[in-house]
Amino acid sequence: MYIPLAFKEDRIDVLHAAIRAAGLATLVSITPEGLFASHAPLLLDPEPAPYGTLIGHLAKANPHARLADRSVQTLVIFHGPNGYITPSYYAAKQDHGKVVPTWNYAAIHAYGTLEVFDDPAVLLDVVTRLTDQHEQVRAQPWAVSDAPDDFVHGMLRGIVGIRLPINRLEGKVKMSQNRPAADQAGVITGLQQDDRPDMAEAVAAALRR
Repeated sequence: MYIPLAFKEDRIDVLHAAIRAAGLATLVSITPEGLFASHAPLLLDPEPAPYGTLIGHLAKANPHARLADRSVQTLVIFHGPNGYITPSYYAAKQDHGKVVPTWNYAAIHAYGTLEVFDDPAVLLDVVTRLTDQHEQVRAQPWAVSDAPDDFVHGMLRGIVGIRLPINRLEGKVKMSQNRPAADQAGVITGLQQDDRPDMAEAVAAALRR
């Protein structure tokens, strides 16, 4: 990934937090049929250090896990906050007008060799952990154990587990760090006025680092 120095993020704790916040990942592998991409929510285990391990599952009917070339790395992409930035936000628009639109975004790329497993007990643990992670924000969280056991085990037979020990991790957080202070302030204010508070906070957080 092309990462200008102003946008580089290499702190492991920050990248891990961004991965957990993103949830959904895009897995890209080389196969005998060419590049193959799948989309799946993944868990992040912090071990082995320093980068940790990504864990999740795919439908058994999905050929990705079967076809992925184990001799080369799989790329896993996570997206963070992102959005269009209008030149109208910039103080420079009034000063000289030499401004153009851009797109602010955060992205994390993780690399490693894809591993596959189908042990029912391990699969149950994975789907339970994934469910608990995303249900915890609800006032009355749903749990895997709320469904009948025979139904759950039947569903487990339709998936395969995937594991990717991370051996390289890249982070890019492009949030107006390369703009003058007046333009940065204008971006935050403009995003707030356009009812985009999440993006405004993402820009503000990146600029505080």
